[in-house]
Amino acid sequence: MRTQQTLRTRLVESPTSYGGRRRAERAAWLRRTFPDLAEMTVLDIGGRVESWTGADVRPARVHVVNLEPPRTQIPDWVEVDHADACELPPEIRSRRYDLVFSNSVLEHVGGHERRRRMAEAVRELAPRYWVQTPYRYFPIEPHWIAPGMQFLPVAARAALARRWPLSHTPAQGWQDSIAQVLATELIGRAELRFLFPEAEIRAERLLGLSKSLIAVRTG
Repeated sequence: MRTQQTLRTRLVESPTSYGGRRRAERAAWLRRTFPDLAEMTVLDIGGRVESWTGADVRPARVHVVNLEPPRTQIPDWVEVDHADACELPPEIRSRRYDLVFSNSVLEHVGGHERRRRMAEAVRELAPRYWVQTPYRYFPIEPHWIAPGMQFLPVAARAALARRWPLSHTPAQGWQDSIAQVLATELIGRAELRFLFPEAEIRAERLLGLSKSLIAVRTG
């Protein structure tokens, strides 16, 4: 198991891995898209504090909303709230930001109707946004690094989740494996465009294939 986790780290999780390099490239793309990022107030839906404290350019203010507790100290320019991305409380929905940012969250919120509610909040809370999600039709499922896994029936995905050596968190029994696969639902370009009709849909590519999609509105 340790060897398998080490392989996963080398492939996607360490800063020098392929995944780490892609995250750095995505961060640079974000900075180029929003050159005034350093002066912005940003709402990060589903993100982590350390993603911003370690960034080359940090916004003036960041409000992180997540269902998980923060893993690090919170600097004075960051605010953290425990909240559901699809049912933000009134005290957050009543605020306005310069930019809403979300990275690899949309596919985990639980079905189309909840994705629609999250998209509605994103579009209301700021005139600009950046919402990234892995692309359903890329041949490798990115959470398990498993070829074609997203196209299998739920039971087959759950069986694979229990045994696949490159999974992020190995499932602890059948119920846990079912819960893991049901909590991950990759989407395609048509649904993303439906959720964000005024956005530009950008594609991150690998070997000419769309690996992830980003709904971007610059103003």
